[in-house]
Amino acid sequence: MTGHDLLTTVHYYDDPGDGSAPTPVYVGCSQVTNERPMVPTPVTVTDVTGDERSFTLDRHGFQFHSHTSKEKEFHEKEVPANYYPECEQLLKDITGASRVVAFDYKIRRGPSFWHKLGEHNTQSRGPLHRAHVDQSYDGAVIRLRERFADEADELLSRRWQIINIWRPLKTVYKDPLAFADARSVDDRDLVAASIIFTRTDRRLESWTVKASPLHRWYYKYAQQPDEVVLIKCFDSDNVSVARRVPHCAVENPDERENKCRESVEVRLFVFY
Repeated sequence: MTGHDLLTTVHYYDDPGDGSAPTPVYVGCSQVTNERPMVPTPVTVTDVTGDERSFTLDRHGFQFHSHTSKEKEFHEKEVPANYYPECEQLLKDITGASRVVAFDYKIRRGPSFWHKLGEHNTQSRGPLHRAHVDQSYDGAVIRLRERFADEADELLSRRWQIINIWRPLKTVYKDPLAFADARSVDDRDLVAASIIFTRTDRRLESWTVKASPLHRWYYKYAQQPDEVVLIKCFDSDNVSVARRVPHCAVENPDERENKCRESVEVRLFVFY
């Protein structure tokens, strides 16, 4: 280990091995319930500082980029009007895509144990210490058909992606976001898992992740608000590029007493 590499744990899916589906995540009006069994697994997470440009979306599934936002406060409900256009233009510039559409966001300013806070825990949403990918391959198609019902078939006929833009709101020391090099993660390590919206029975699907000693994890120490990271959650190209990148918050043992991490993530459809 060198520099700010972390000897820490990643919380992987505790697969019972009987073929049963993972416990769903349940989303209510103001509460998220996540009781899926996970197992903490020791890992080394390598600090990419000084080597950020070596990591790319199509090779590793994540990519760092310098970008200063006009937004400074990131108030809830103002993000779509004020920040979405910046994110859409940024991805167009980086990827050369013909069309980019932001469709969801999350602001996190709470503790890592926010799931255990019960009712209204979404008001204290914090980092997620569970290895995951936001959409499974089928889950990505579900999201596209929801958002573009009238043109879904045409969009599905050409290359498209779902990419997140993750930005610290303050310099990150506690609970940094880590990424498993997509090349080190076999599809057999990924397990489709349901997200159920309790009021409507709407169902989405993500990947939860099983442990493997082959996984190679990375993060950026002291990531700044003008250092965003692009996270590929889905790519319809299933031949030549990274299709998805597992990610999660990890504990920095030296920063347990620091203030809660603050971040904003925007999820975007990218079309070519």
